[in-house]
Amino acid sequence: MENSITFKDIKRGNYSSIYHLIYQNQKLSKQEIANQLNLSLPTVTQNLVRLEKEKLIEKSGQFESSVGRRATAYAICPQARISIGIEIQKRTVQIIAIDLRGHAFQHQRLAMDYSNVERYYKELSYAVQSFITSLHVEEDQILGIGFAVQGLTSNDGEKITYGKILIPTGLEIGVFTQFLHYPCRFLHDAKCAATTELWVRNDIGDAVYLSIGPHLGGAIIINDQIYMGKQGHSGTIEHMTINPNGPSCYCGKKGCMETYSSINALLDEDESLDFFFQQVRMGIPSYAERWNSFLDQLAFSINNIHLVLNREFILGGHLSPYLIEEDIDILHEKINEKSAFPSSEPFIHISRSSVNGVPVGAAIPFIQSFLNSI
Repeated sequence: MENSITFKDIKRGNYSSIYHLIYQNQKLSKQEIANQLNLSLPTVTQNLVRLEKEKLIEKSGQFESSVGRRATAYAICPQARISIGIEIQKRTVQIIAIDLRGHAFQHQRLAMDYSNVERYYKELSYAVQSFITSLHVEEDQILGIGFAVQGLTSNDGEKITYGKILIPTGLEIGVFTQFLHYPCRFLHDAKCAATTELWVRNDIGDAVYLSIGPHLGGAIIINDQIYMGKQGHSGTIEHMTINPNGPSCYCGKKGCMETYSSINALLDEDESLDFFFQQVRMGIPSYAERWNSFLDQLAFSINNIHLVLNREFILGGHLSPYLIEEDIDILHEKINEKSAFPSSEPFIHISRSSVNGVPVGAAIPFIQSFLNSI
């Protein structure tokens, strides 16, 4: 039979099951692995030897025991494989290295003004290579490099399909791969932030993720996966029209959600989030009024989206570290005032991911692919 399971398939399945079981736990003994997977000790031993030889796992001390010999503890080698995430912004670049658990263990921030010229791509590529060299790892440990950009990308990450803020439409990943000999991909920065959110929490299911940074971005999460849509622009709530006669948006239209619910819409020129929220929390009237107006506009948009997608909302991006539960309570109140279906259950939550959620999220897909391949 063509679809029959072979002995080779079974062996491969045991190898994968043992690795993933160890991955899901901090440490396990040989006997615990055999018991949980219902495998014989010789089978477990054979696979542990192979995984250890391939440097995917390591012996990590021994378990305490009141009788007999203490059992050896096995754990994964987090840095057996590494992924690099890069966030390109107008004046800066962030580079992060993450391990197989998604933990960032090396970070660098560069002052680099973006310019769509070969010199920029070459200098950034050399800076990335220098960063990788400083990690003192073998070349085959590097799974890939993800470039988070302010623009929409093709599903394969090879091309910018819509770029009006910074990176131009049509730019191909070859501008980097001609200098960097690793798998490279472009990824939408808001989708990267949502990817990190999915990684750090397992209770999302379905949700709308709003990345509120200098520019606004969004992502739709369905069944713990980011839904890209037919043409890859699902979740781009930033260009939902709030007021057709409103402020001009960078997309060329007027009154997009971007022009009301981004940090650029909130702050005055040369004003920082730190300063703004110091004034807000001190109760300075003019700042408190601006913040209340911002929340009112955000509530208006969330209510409209919530009527279409009756799901949880997660507020992330540069704004999220400044949010407090009182802000979320006010948002719920404002939405319930506007909604035809007021909700007694809270459905808006503050992001749990780190401030470096974008570059971390750019690196995670390579980790996920590797783990899926084992």
